[in-house]
This record gives sequence, structure tokens and C-alpha cells, in this order.
Amino acid sequence: MLRDTTTDIVMTPTAQPTVHHVGVIMNGVTGRMGTNQHLIRSIVAIRQEGGIRCSDGEIIMPEPVLVGRNVLKLNDLAKSHGLETSCVTTDLDAALADPRNTVYFDAQTTGRRADAVKKAIAAGKHVYCEKPTAVSTAEAYDLYKTAKDAGVKQGVVQDKLWLPGLVKLKTLIDSGFFGEILSVKGDFGYWVFTGLTPVAPQRPSWNYRKEDDGGIIVDMLCHWRYVIHNLFGPIKSLSCLGATHIKERVDENGKKYKCTADDAAYATFELENGVVVHFNSSWVTRVRRDDLLTIQVDGTKGSAVAGLRDCVVQHDSATPRPTWNPDVPSGIDHLDAWTRVPDYQVCDNAFKVQWEMFLRHVVKDEPWKYDLLEGAKGVQLTELGLESWEKRQWVDVPELGQ
Repeated sequence: MLRDTTTDIVMTPTAQPTVHHVGVIMNGVTGRMGTNQHLIRSIVAIRQEGGIRCSDGEIIMPEPVLVGRNVLKLNDLAKSHGLETSCVTTDLDAALADPRNTVYFDAQTTGRRADAVKKAIAAGKHVYCEKPTAVSTAEAYDLYKTAKDAGVKQGVVQDKLWLPGLVKLKTLIDSGFFGEILSVKGDFGYWVFTGLTPVAPQRPSWNYRKEDDGGIIVDMLCHWRYVIHNLFGPIKSLSCLGATHIKERVDENGKKYKCTADDAAYATFELENGVVVHFNSSWVTRVRRDDLLTIQVDGTKGSAVAGLRDCVVQHDSATPRPTWNPDVPSGIDHLDAWTRVPDYQVCDNAFKVQWEMFLRHVVKDEPWKYDLLEGAKGVQLTELGLESWEKRQWVDVPELGQ
């Protein structure tokens, strides 16, 4: 102990917290999602906050290693966000061989993901990756089994569960606000410009080529699977119709190309508890709703519509009583008959929230359920959606083996 001889007050030195430095290999980080959501708004943001502070006073500090094929892009990305260029490499094998790196993250295009994740598992790394986790259910399930058998910790991004609007919706469900939930209607999408006009497209061209693993069914049904399962219940069966409404677009080099993948999907899901869920997903729709994604839940005691950040409700006691008479004005302002759910809590970036959960799971062994089996179930639903479209019929959703 130290003694201040002037005041004769005994002072105890403050204990320094234990800091866990976790090397995180980030592969494919130069892509839109990898750069914005995973690097800048998650890992860099965590570092700027001084790391993840655990309940026991310990700190988890991610140390990113940026991996990609273009070293100039990687160096620019590192410099612009306060990272040393020594954390940049085009040699994935070397990054995996470094014992300081304990986590491997994959945000590459889907077709490259499985081989790289398997390589990381073989190197003994814990793995976390974007979805879809693979191009087929068999391959996605094999990734899960490989990781499980190797004893490494594993996870898949399921970011929409932590969007503020869906957090509010989950709170309403848990509080019993809806009574018995009857149905759910999801509407997602916006107009993606084709490049045939002076306005530049805002999505990459590979999204519209089946041969490059594009298509909105592959892109979005894996999202709807975890949203539906975690909020409303397991899916029993589904019917899905896809469409390629726009036949020709212009790519990043200004060249026209033929669209071979679906740009819209119209899917209906029957849940095991009897709830009916319908989701429209489209890159060829113009938004006339509260947000780019809205989810309406109707129940016996009330309804709610959640967007990305907000949620509005209408209780049974405040529901208007319309009557059908198209010959006279309604007299009811239906949009005004809803109440906004207050912001009961501050919600951080959804990707960052899940990153913090996964790193706590790796370092402190905190609970985690979003493993690669969940990722495989998302891939399974996309395959079944494509099968339903091809066969033009309802298909059941079998349970994937444990």
C-alpha cells in the first residue's frame, strides 16, 4: 500500500483489468458488408470503445487481421481506420498459422466460403461467418459437423434479430401483447436501379446472376428463417414463387448483362404452431411503407408493425370499426390509428451486438446458440424455396440431424 504523508490517508493501488487480446482474421473485408458492418461498425467501433468490458471487469480487445486479394485496397482500409498495415495480408495460410489469431471470420462471396472456413477449422480457429454459410444444405451441414467434431466454437451472422424495431417486436411478443398470434406479413425490398438510366445501380451485379450464386431467394430466405424461428416459431412447410422481372442490367464496368437470377420472391410459411407467415422480397419494388423492411403481426388482442428501427401498435381496445362501403369516404384515418412503441432501451448496431456476443462466447464461454447448424437451416430453407418454385407446390421442412 501507498501512504500519503501529507494527509496520512492510506491509498490502495487500483488493480489493472485483465485484457484478452483476440486476433481476428477477417477474410473478404473489402466487400460492402465486410467493410461497413463488420469492420467499421463492429470491430473498429469495439476497439474505439476500449474493448468489450465483461461483468468480471476483464476486457476483450479484438485485434483484426485483414485478409483479401488486393493488398492496395487492404492497406487503404487499414490506414483509413487507424489500423497498422502490418495487420494486412493476402496470405490466408500465414494468418491461420499465427497462434495469436484465434478467430476466423468469413465475409467472402458464398462460393468461396466453405473451403476457407474448413481450412480455418483445421488450423484450430474458432469460426464466425456471414450467411449463407455455403451454396448447398449438405455443404452447410458438413461445415457444422466439421466444426463441432473439431471442438471449435462456431457462429453465423443473424443480425436482424438485434435491429431496434425487431427488439421492440420481441418485447411485445414476450409481454403477451398480441394474445394469440394469428398471422405475420413481411414486406422487404426497394427499387435497385438497372444501370440502363443515368442513376447508378446500388447493388453488385453478381446478385442478378445465378451462376455467381446470386438471387433474392438465396440472399433473403436464410434471413427470414432465423427471424421467423426466433420470433414466431419453427417452420413446418412453405410455398415460394420466384421471378426474374428485370431481364437485363448494366454491370460495374458499364456493360449490359443478362439477368439469370430471381429478383423477387413471394413466400408463404406454415409454422408448427399454426401461425401463417407471408414474406414478399423484391429488388424491383418502390417503397410505399414505413421502412425498407416492415413486419406486421396480427393477434387476437392487438397488432403491431415493426420496421428496422421503429414499431407501432394498435390494441384491440383502440381498433377502429370500419364497414365496407366504397361509395362514400371512409372517415377513418387508418395510419393515424396506431401508437409508436417508446424507445425503452438504447440499441447498438445489430452486427456489433452479435460480434460482442460471439467474442464473449469465445473468451468467457458465455451462452451462444447461433451456431453453424442455424446457418445450415437457413441454407436448407433457401433450397426448399427454390424447390417449391421449380415444382410449383408446397414443400415440408424436415429437421436437420443433430
